[in-house]
Amino acid sequence: MRTKSVKQNKINVVTLGCSKNIYDSEVLMGQLKANGKEVVHEDENDEGNIVVINTCGFIGKAKEESVDTILHYVEKKEAGSVDKVFVTGCLSERYKPDLEKEITDVDQYFGTHDLPNLLKVLEADYKHELIGERLTTTPKHYAYLKIAEGCDRPCSFCAIPLMRGKHKSTPIEEIVIEAEKLAEKGIKEVMLIAQDLTYYGLDIYKKRALAELLQALAKVEGIEWIRMHYAFPSGFPMDVLEVMKNEPKVCNYLDIPLQHINTEILKSMKRGTTHEKTTALIHKFREAVPDMAIRTTLIVGYPGETEEQFQELKDWVEEMRFERLGAFEYSHEENTGAYVLEDDVPDDVKFKRVNEIMEIQSQISWEINQEKIGKTFKCLFDRKEGNYFYGRTEFDSPDVDNDVLVDAREHYIKIGEFVDVKIYEAGDFDLYGTPVN
Repeated sequence: MRTKSVKQNKINVVTLGCSKNIYDSEVLMGQLKANGKEVVHEDENDEGNIVVINTCGFIGKAKEESVDTILHYVEKKEAGSVDKVFVTGCLSERYKPDLEKEITDVDQYFGTHDLPNLLKVLEADYKHELIGERLTTTPKHYAYLKIAEGCDRPCSFCAIPLMRGKHKSTPIEEIVIEAEKLAEKGIKEVMLIAQDLTYYGLDIYKKRALAELLQALAKVEGIEWIRMHYAFPSGFPMDVLEVMKNEPKVCNYLDIPLQHINTEILKSMKRGTTHEKTTALIHKFREAVPDMAIRTTLIVGYPGETEEQFQELKDWVEEMRFERLGAFEYSHEENTGAYVLEDDVPDDVKFKRVNEIMEIQSQISWEINQEKIGKTFKCLFDRKEGNYFYGRTEFDSPDVDNDVLVDAREHYIKIGEFVDVKIYEAGDFDLYGTPVN
């Protein structure tokens, strides 16, 4: 029989999945701290005797990681080093009955909208007045800023609406308050996140209001970079491009997952666009803001994807020359629109196709980076690792894009500061530079 640990109550929050989950964990931790609770995030020494796991349920590999993490902490509970294990987030929202049946040693499961109930179990009150108050887990100079929850898009491959519900925009004034509080803490860069930035405002303002939000955020003193993640190609508000072009604080950067280019596949995916419309949209972006960096993601191996359709995708990637691109294997997810289709592209073919796309992109990235040699860029420095300081240009988001490396044996750079750097060497995904005094 396991014994109860002798540790004082400390809550260890473990986060899996995307930036939206990081944000949710930060809000949870802010609420706990406001209630006088001792809280840590992914404590390396596992000092917390109460563990809250914020899970991801998006695709196969993410679900596996979430289940493995739950089992890891259940074992710790059995061994007596942890007293209680609670599970929240997307996996729990999507598979709660199955999880309760299969992993019975978890004390309680909560969904994505159960924060007040989770807090109650942790003997804390949900404080409505805490607009913008959260414990950030990112480096001290940048933070994610969630501007909406849920999604109204019917994409056939995606389970997010099942886990996150319908789209719900946060009012502009609340987002501005949150940005002001982040700026007071020394945050210089905010990354706007939502399941769909493009839809922002339609539910509460009856119009797309992303451009207005950007203008309001640009007035916040202390915030120097505003970056946009996860836009949708159908119905993109073109007035956003004007703000990007004219407002120095809005990074010339857009993350817009396009998923595929073959019109038949886009129709099956229920993306509401075609090959021609998607290509025209990218051309409009580049005409409006010529030096914009566009990040996109693609899915290969969607049900029925033929060699010809995949070749069309490869040709298009070569033609469009995206600054940033990621490719993923299609994951057959129950209760999604595409689940009724046969998952007929073999796993080894999916794997091969991802590698083919990424090989093309590596070459494009290398060629684009060569053009940066000899040029000077304003960079924000995130960390020091080994012999290098690692920074980013406005065209790069943390963790997913290029790094700018400066030799720490020759130069000193303060983390969280902006520094002008002249590039002298470039690889596929890294730039090497020297600070300009």
